[in-house]
Parts: sequence; structure tokens; C-alpha cells
Amino acid sequence: MTTQLMVQPSSLISSGIRMSEFGDIYLFKFTDELQSRFEELLQKKKADTLTSEEEAEYVGISELERIFTLINAQLAAKSKWCPNKLEDL
Repeated sequence: MTTQLMVQPSSLISSGIRMSEFGDIYLFKFTDELQSRFEELLQKKKADTLTSEEEAEYVGISELERIFTLINAQLAAKSKWCPNKLEDL
């Protein structure tokens, strides 16, 4: 098993996250700056040109994106906005 280093996702929350109103709920979103950085790192990953520091940053941002996708899906499922119930997911 290979150990993978990453930037702690929690270190990105204070400067890279915002709440965005969507209908009657608020969702977690990346700031424009963090989204741009994530896209830049993704392009470098596709080109296989990430440094080890950039790889750690990319992995941390990716993990934070997965966490917020899950949280946002749960928020949407519990609101009137989403026709599906959480139990159906």
C-alpha cells in the first residue's frame, strides 16, 4: 500500500469556502480562487506535470470537494427543493 500525502482539507476551509444560496438552502462552494487553483492543478495532473507539493494540494482539494458534494447532496435531499428523500439515495 502506498502512502499518499495531502494538504489537510480543513486548512482550506477558512479561505477557500463560501456559502451560496440556492433556492431555500445554502450550499458549500469553493471560492473563485480555490476553484481556479483546483482547475489549474487538474490540468497539470492530466499532463502529468504535478510536483509532489502540488499533488498533495490537489489530493486535499479533491477530498474537500468529495466531502462538500456529500454534504450538499444531503442538504438538498432534506430540503423541499429536492424531490428525492435521503433514504432513496
